[in-house]
Amino acid sequence: MPSPAPRRLAVALALAVAAAACAAPRPAAPPPAPAVPASGAALLEAMRARYAGRWYRTLTFVQRTTLATPSGGERRETWYEAMAIPGRLRIDLDSTLRTGRLYANDSSYLVRNGALRIAVRGQNPLLVLGFDVYGQPAARTAAALRELGLPDGPVRADTWQGRPAWVVGGAPGDQRRPQYWVDQERLVFVRLVQPAPQDTTQAFDVRFDRYRPLGGGWIADRVEALTGGKRTLLEEYEDVRADVALDPALFDARRWTSARHWRR
Repeated sequence: MPSPAPRRLAVALALAVAAAACAAPRPAAPPPAPAVPASGAALLEAMRARYAGRWYRTLTFVQRTTLATPSGGERRETWYEAMAIPGRLRIDLDSTLRTGRLYANDSSYLVRNGALRIAVRGQNPLLVLGFDVYGQPAARTAAALRELGLPDGPVRADTWQGRPAWVVGGAPGDQRRPQYWVDQERLVFVRLVQPAPQDTTQAFDVRFDRYRPLGGGWIADRVEALTGGKRTLLEEYEDVRADVALDPALFDARRWTSARHWRR
């Protein structure tokens, strides 16, 4: 039998160990998983609200463009782009600034040699999802997406390039039905999948990559498009500037050459 003194020492040590165990910090519980948005419209509203009053309103950049050719090669061009959110995007297809494409007034215009050649109703889904969503009411964005044939649901959780994402439309493993993907944390658009215009049996898959902060929001300075799993377009942005003062005439197809251009 141990003597009383050692026994008291053992009891004291045991109490000290117990006290230390109680005082030691416990591992923090993992944060709860975010709730799945009830609909695409709810997700669009969350995107708008996250950056309300902070996202840039205008944007200019030089685009290094790589296009796949029918022979299997590639063609490289330099485009000059200006954007006013919501709904306006001008693309000058060469340094003469006389030929290009314009998205404005919910329509698309083609200009050649300074003259308007084609005007058709229709919006650009990448402009709507990547930019307009932050500069207009969510209901207007949802209406534009419906007109473009994109779904309002169901919404599910998935992973894109190692990051959690929300997916509106489609189903796990479905790579052809219309769907769009949004980064869960940043609430920025990262992917669009829909049937290819020329061959609806194949998927047209567009990815917004290399996001970085810009002017209270974000910019993806690399955009890649694949048709049937093969890359058909690569866009890489340089000289990106936010909240640039732009001449409103830039977005009037009939004033294509008379507008004060941001490159001059």
